[in-house]
Amino acid sequence: MLLHLLRKLFLFALHAESQTFPKPLSKADEEECFRRKAEGDKEARDRLIEHNLRLVAHIAKKYAGSPQENDELISTGTIGLIKAVNTFDYTKGARFATYASRCIENEILMGFRAAKRSAGDLYINDPVETDKDGNSMSLLDLIDDGTDIHEQVLLNIRSRQLYGIIDKVLDGRELEIIVYRYGLYNTPPHTQKETAAKLGISRSYVSRIEKGAVAKLKEACDSAML
Repeated sequence: MLLHLLRKLFLFALHAESQTFPKPLSKADEEECFRRKAEGDKEARDRLIEHNLRLVAHIAKKYAGSPQENDELISTGTIGLIKAVNTFDYTKGARFATYASRCIENEILMGFRAAKRSAGDLYINDPVETDKDGNSMSLLDLIDDGTDIHEQVLLNIRSRQLYGIIDKVLDGRELEIIVYRYGLYNTPPHTQKETAAKLGISRSYVSRIEKGAVAKLKEACDSAML
């Protein structure tokens, strides 16, 4: 479907560049194409799109001077046309041009809304200012403290995966001891002696439970390839 859509947009670009468009279909030809399309004829579907491309160009002209370039308007409007061809019910007697115009215009307006919502987005590699030598600096440059950002992100992902494994494979007592020993869930780490005192059990019992829990976690992590 994506490849087909790209092909239609490329076809429109060729027509727009040469300023030639196929003439609109007659009412009889249009109904015949929709009938054949309903039977699965892809050529009929393509013909309906191609012979309504000038409608996209006509509607796009209404928004000339908008923040979006004309080719963006045309591309967006063509998507609306394709949606119109896909969803129009020719058996109800309505005019396709009216229906398609509404779909094309709606698609363009949705494009405007989407652009407005993302207008204030700032990406980490976007230039935000220049240094004393006139070189542009990105947000990443400004917050860089020597930490490898990519490594930190990977570490965070693996940490979340490990927490998921811990909750899944450890029983209540094992989880309690591992949390106290290693300072998980934003708690401070404790020695075996401190953990034993905190839980009211012997140090040897803490050691035995800890070894078993660590072995289970290692096996689970190896299976998950962490």
